[in-house]
Parts: sequence; C-alpha cells; structure tokens
Amino acid sequence: MNIKQSPTGKIVRAAAGYDSFIPNPLPPQIEWSNLLVGTLSKADQVIGMVAREAARLPDPHLLVRPFIAREAVLSSKIEGTQTTLGEFLAEGAGAESGRAPEDLQEIKNYIYALGYGFKRLHDLPLSLRLIREMHEKLMQGVRGSHARPGQFRTTQNWIGIAGCTVHAAKYVPPVPEELAECLKQFEEFLHNRSLPPLIHIALCHYQFEAIHPFLDGNGRIGRLLITLLLMQHKLLPSPFLYLSAFFEATRDEYYAYLFAISSQGKWNDWFIYFLNGVIIQGLDVISRSERINALVDQWTHQLTNRSDKIAANVVKDLATNPYCSAQKIATHFGVAFTTAQRALAKLEASGIITKVSGSKRDRIYCAQPILAILEEPTKITQEV
Repeated sequence: MNIKQSPTGKIVRAAAGYDSFIPNPLPPQIEWSNLLVGTLSKADQVIGMVAREAARLPDPHLLVRPFIAREAVLSSKIEGTQTTLGEFLAEGAGAESGRAPEDLQEIKNYIYALGYGFKRLHDLPLSLRLIREMHEKLMQGVRGSHARPGQFRTTQNWIGIAGCTVHAAKYVPPVPEELAECLKQFEEFLHNRSLPPLIHIALCHYQFEAIHPFLDGNGRIGRLLITLLLMQHKLLPSPFLYLSAFFEATRDEYYAYLFAISSQGKWNDWFIYFLNGVIIQGLDVISRSERINALVDQWTHQLTNRSDKIAANVVKDLATNPYCSAQKIATHFGVAFTTAQRALAKLEASGIITKVSGSKRDRIYCAQPILAILEEPTKITQEV
C-alpha cells in the first residue's frame, strides 16, 4: 500500500504481511477557509435553484426518469460498462442494442437499487441495513454477483492496477477484523446533523469509499448514497441531482482527491472538488430540464389544433424516453397497434421524431433533439 503514515487514519499490519488503512471516525477537524465557505455558499445556492426547478415542474417524477437513466449509465461506466445512454434508452423502446445483456442488466439494477432506496427512506433512515439491501438489488444476477450481494465482506479487498496482489495494491481498506467497528462508526455519523448538509454528504462519501465494505459494487453504492443523503437532508423535493457525470468526466482527479485524504489529510481539497461538482451538476440539470421542457411545450403547441390525443400524450412521454415504437405506445397507453402507428406517423410528419431502425412493424423512432440534450457531455469549467 502506498500509505505509510496518515493524519486521517492508522495503518494496520495484517497477519499475511500487508498493510491496511483504518480511517479515523468522522468528523475530522475542518479548516473553514474563505474559499471553502464561499464555495459551500455557492453550492447551497445552486441546490436551492435545483429544488425550485424541480418543484415548478408539472410532473417532476416524469422528467426525473431520464436523469436517473443517465446517472445509472455514467455510474456504471466508471466501473467499466460500455453501454451508452442512447443504447440503453433505445433498448427500453424495443431496439436491439448489440451490447452484452450483463451490461444492460447492471444499469437496470442500478436504477432499481436507486428507486428501492428512495422508497425505503420513507420508513427506514439511511443505515447499514438499507445499504446492504440496496447492494443486494444492485448485484443480483450480474458480474460480481459471486461477491455476496447484500453482505459485507469477510475477506480482504484492495484497489490497484488490474491483476495486482494485495501486497502491490495502491490502497488496502480495513482488514476484515476491523470492518465491523468502522461500519458502526460510519452508521453513527450518517445520522450526525452538526455540519452543513453538503459537507456531511462529502464526508460520508469519502468514508464509505475508504471502508470499502463490499467485495464489489462499492463505487456504485457510494455514489447512490450521495443522492439518498440529498433526499434525507431534504435538500431536494425529488431525486433530481446526481454527481456520477462529474466524477466520470474528472475520473483521475476524483480518485486523486480521495487518496489525498487517506494519505495526506487533504480534506479541504476534497470539499472544494465535491462542492464544485454539486455546482456544475446543479446548473447542468437545470439547463437540460429547461431545454427538454421547452421542446415538449413547443411540440405540444404544434399539436394543439389536432384531435389526436395519443400523439399529444406521446410527446409528453418523450421527456421520459426519446425513443418510442408503436408496440411500446400501444402497451403503455392501452390502445390498438394501428392507433399507435397513426400517432407516430403524425409525429414523424411534424418533424418531432425520426425513424432510426426497424422494419414496418417494429420501427423505432427517436426525438433526436431530446436525446442530444441528454447525451451532451458534462461541461467542466475551471471557474464555477
């Protein structure tokens, strides 16, 4: 392990001769510099803007869905899944993506685990129990399912280049004998309300990744925790903000900042990075949602003088998934296949959707302007 001594934890020599890192209980001593206070204030302001945007949407849960899909795709991409958002959304409309079924299932599992966590928050606070339950949903039937879904590890794991041994690893989390105590302290801090919410969330994310309590899936669960904590702190009325796009776009910096805490105690650098991610992603989701809503409003206006109610309903549904097919519409709205085909023909004639694949009976259409908004790379600016 590349950490010989640390101000944020202790190094423990395992019986097998390798060193592991045991993070100190949270919270640490925080240096409230002007930069940190100013960045936190800006992040809080942006979170407030996101909350207001979500609250004013006619159906925020409808528009949340494509952002959840985007989060699932990008969070899975960090772990090596290659499926794109467009491929995943097209598959939801019945298209063949050409991707391995395992890749698609990993993304579906992420969405399911996220939704499960939201529902459970109504009757169960964030806890080790809920984390285990979400991990079980995340890992069921996919690569890594051998890694005891829903159960904390009883053997050692480590982080390093592919194929390296524990002795050559860059980072080795707590030995199994120390894991229970680390998790107990972590759970206690989950309920700590003595710090500003965004600082609390940044600390929780680091500590979870430092403990690495599962054999696989730690990164995805750690990112899920961020969104659940935003909800538990009541910062947002709906799950509208995700940081995986920011972490994926700045992957090297993300890992470097986490490691710098463990090795050098650089908490403020991590806080500034994390808060900038909140700012960037907050402004990003506002921009995307406003542009998608503007398109849907424009297209709905185009159809106001037409009697086809199904076509108007399909337009609203395009905010959920820009891909559609006659079969999907017929099933979703409970109408005849020919009725769905007529609605698609009207939308295609209006220039709202275009055919992207399939023969006459299984054609897949796409509202390309909405897909373009969803697939835009996250813009990372130096000044936020």
